[in-house]
Amino acid sequence: MVALASASDYAQKVMPIDHAVLEQLRAAAQEATKRAYAPYSKFYVGAALLFDDGSVVTGCNVENVSYGLTSCAERNALFRAISEHGAGAKIAAVAVANAAGAPCPPCGACRQVMSEFVTADAVVTFPGEQGWETMSFAEIFPICFHFVPEAR
Repeated sequence: MVALASASDYAQKVMPIDHAVLEQLRAAAQEATKRAYAPYSKFYVGAALLFDDGSVVTGCNVENVSYGLTSCAERNALFRAISEHGAGAKIAAVAVANAAGAPCPPCGACRQVMSEFVTADAVVTFPGEQGWETMSFAEIFPICFHFVPEAR
């Protein structure tokens, strides 16, 4: 876990997250690409998650020769955060980067998994066709799966 220079005040801020914080989050995601294990696709991805308590957790993609068992950077960052700190903190911002600078929004599986842990006003920033894009989590994932168990 790392902390952003201005993250200590984040918990008291109201969205939108300021540009400087997003830049630091993008830099942390870019740094995480250096630890990615992608010997098959050569597509090195990093993610940085800013939580509502001001902490930042990074992750990278880890491929497997059986592509279906590959794990994305965003989910690895989230699973790391939960395993180290529990599931109480909520994601306020997500940055995704890749070594190639290619357009790279979170995949559908990552969006679904993160949907259980984002704040209502969480934002996502990622390389797009015209450079960095930043949008609300609700914009990139307007409808998510919810399980409501039957009462027995």
